[in-house]
Amino acid sequence: GIPIKTRHNEVAPGQFEIAPVFEEVNISVDHNQLIMALMQEIAKIHRFRVLLHEKPFKGINGSGKHNNWSLLTDTGVNLLKPCKKHTGNLMFLTFLVNVIKTVYDNQDLIRASVMTPSNAHRLGAHEAPPAIISVFVGRHLTQVLEKLERLDNPDDEQELENSLQIDLGNIPEILLDNTDRNRTSPFAFTGNRFEFRAVGSSMNCASPMIALNTALANQLNKFSQEVDEFIKTGKDKEVAILEVLSKYVKHAKPVLFEGNNYSEEWKEEARRRGLTNITNVPEALQAYLKEETITLFEKTGVLSRKEIQARYNILMENYVLNTQIEARVLGDLAINHIIPTAVKYQNDLLDNVLKMKQLFPDQVDELVGNRIEIIKEISLRINEIKLMVNRMIEKRKVANKIGDITQKALTYSQDVAPYLDKIRYHIDKLELIVDNAMWPLPKYRELLFLR
Repeated sequence: GIPIKTRHNEVAPGQFEIAPVFEEVNISVDHNQLIMALMQEIAKIHRFRVLLHEKPFKGINGSGKHNNWSLLTDTGVNLLKPCKKHTGNLMFLTFLVNVIKTVYDNQDLIRASVMTPSNAHRLGAHEAPPAIISVFVGRHLTQVLEKLERLDNPDDEQELENSLQIDLGNIPEILLDNTDRNRTSPFAFTGNRFEFRAVGSSMNCASPMIALNTALANQLNKFSQEVDEFIKTGKDKEVAILEVLSKYVKHAKPVLFEGNNYSEEWKEEARRRGLTNITNVPEALQAYLKEETITLFEKTGVLSRKEIQARYNILMENYVLNTQIEARVLGDLAINHIIPTAVKYQNDLLDNVLKMKQLFPDQVDELVGNRIEIIKEISLRINEIKLMVNRMIEKRKVANKIGDITQKALTYSQDVAPYLDKIRYHIDKLELIVDNAMWPLPKYRELLFLR
């Protein structure tokens, strides 16, 4: 069996957390896929449906996966576990700083690894991290890194000793409180591991794990080479390591952020720091085809250029098909279900108004004024829906003729996808007006709150 447990209900109605027991990444990813399949099959037996979509309900917390990611040796030593020993501090800081630099240098690839049409709805809303990739390490570790950054003369024996006399033993307890209040960080250190919180609930975790592990492996190779170069000049190994780590902290410092990732101020601050904020799915996925990304995967022997191109094409095609299906379904619902129902209700109101005029010709404004306003609003909403569905269809026809998959996906995202929100806006307004008994679909409040 798969060792899992349901921990507690989450914020959204009918939303629960599942906590799998940690294990080696390949097995863990496979088990995660099996969990998703089992949930769906078991739910059907009980006449339920499990929604793995990242944002099934507007304005309500979405669903995601917190990939708890750590580094262990083949003997089971956790390289991201702080300790009180001098050598343990150095080892811990080495891997911590290298991970931070990896995230900073590969922020676009890491974002691309979790960018899907449905996850894009979740990122940056209601406790989900934003598309800006940043790292949270907590106040205590930030002070440690600042001390490392200010390292002036690691050849000085006393300064070297001071740099490694860091009280790291109580960091897990400190972070247990700290990080639970900062749920908005996409990549947070939580005591002896990092939580990659931007992964979508419907996703295969292999994609972000491949990106992270490959990028870190490449970074550790670079680190080893730089340290070796320092040692060749006659420096002590510990001195060489600290000099390289100090340089890395200065380089990757912009990716460290302890504040509110939701705030508009952070978006502006992130831009000033040089961090990217790409919320458009096709634009984000283009990080896979950057020459530095292809070099990274080829250099480490993980993927070839052709394999990356193939994966990219599949991701882009998936985006196009997903948006295409959503547009067709919404168009059908709007024209064949929502508009006829709204017209029927409007006719009932018109019939009522005409009868009221016959019975009370002198009081008609006083008695039916509000119904006339509703009739007018329904007409305006219907007209807007019909107009925008027609425009969306025309935009889709243009997009479908494009052969290049990148341009096709970009056209769908820029010209077709915006109509989904516009049409939905007017349908939502009609849902609040039209008679509950007539409405052909479950209303929003019924989906969420009816017992």
